[in-house]
Amino acid sequence: MTKTVAILNGPNLNLLGTREPEIYGSETLSDIQQLCAQKADALGLSVVFKQSNIEGELVTWIQEAKDNAVGIIINAAAYTHTSVAILDALNTCDCRIIEVHLSNIHQRESFRHKSYVSRAADGMICGLGSIGYTLALDAIAARLTRGD
Repeated sequence: MTKTVAILNGPNLNLLGTREPEIYGSETLSDIQQLCAQKADALGLSVVFKQSNIEGELVTWIQEAKDNAVGIIINAAAYTHTSVAILDALNTCDCRIIEVHLSNIHQRESFRHKSYVSRAADGMICGLGSIGYTLALDAIAARLTRGD
């Protein structure tokens, strides 16, 4: 049976490709989804790829992933810096959790330097654009192989 990784994306990521391309690049979220599907297939994984502008919907998807996925890759976007609800949901998961950001949040405004998600994540990848998602898939696959 194929192991599933939930890739969850937060607010405004549906605007990738047009929103601040000087920060986020020109790729769309659909481009990133396709990149992740190809990488997951090469690793023998499957992905469930979702995006929402609604905090509660992300919390529900995290709770679903808790029972249905071997890992979560999460780009909580602006909720990274504000959402205790997302942190609490992530803390209920026993699976591997990788936090991803397209931009380097530590080079940006000071309010973006704090991440609630990081408190629950096994690791964080930021500032590498869309390749951060594929690196996160590599990390989850490697940890599964090692039995971590």
